[in-house]
Amino acid sequence: MSERKSDPDREDSERAFFGRRKGHKLRQHQAGLIEQLLPHLALDIAGEAPADARAIFDPAAEDVRLEIGFGGGEHLAAEAKTFPATGFIGCEPYVNGMAKILAQIEAANIGNIRLFAGDAAELLAWLPKASLSRIDLIHPDPWPKRRHWKRRFVQDRTIAAMARVLRSGGEFRFVCDIDDYVAWTLSHLARSQDFVWLAERADDFRQPWPGYTMTRYGRKAAREGRKAAYLRFRRVD
Repeated sequence: MSERKSDPDREDSERAFFGRRKGHKLRQHQAGLIEQLLPHLALDIAGEAPADARAIFDPAAEDVRLEIGFGGGEHLAAEAKTFPATGFIGCEPYVNGMAKILAQIEAANIGNIRLFAGDAAELLAWLPKASLSRIDLIHPDPWPKRRHWKRRFVQDRTIAAMARVLRSGGEFRFVCDIDDYVAWTLSHLARSQDFVWLAERADDFRQPWPGYTMTRYGRKAAREGRKAAYLRFRRVD
């Protein structure tokens, strides 16, 4: 048997998102949504990206936002309903999370969400330059063990990738209830010349921004006594 050769590009891609692909068995209706509705909303990044990301949506969106790892989809669905002229891309490799957002899209007839069930780093590489107005990363897996820190989404290379696709003045927003990951994110963004932290006072990061939709995980963290930080970073020239 031949030894498998290491592929650095593949290894970097695999490290970019280590979420579980599937958890609890899907109910019949959920499985039906994955089979029938998802193909109509899923982005195919195997082909060339459109010159303008707003053209991903029909009708074309006024601007485009991305939520990475949307979990149960509560925040993504609420934002899409609040801003119907904005196009939203949700990235989530966890199949059960994809089923949950599809159920919300079906129930509320949401037409301005497109979905990607894969690696967020690959999606960022596919999107056109300066095509997004905002990227949200809400309660990501903190990978608390030191040997797993390389698996955290926030890394120098992903910060650079986000900077490429965010337009000038666009924002990266990060929510986390794990102090170590908050500090990690602040330190990584502080050494990037592409972003500036927007907090001017403590409440700017201790309190959710106006209109924020609390997720189920966020409510659970609060019940268990963990306080989240709400970080906003602006893309600068």
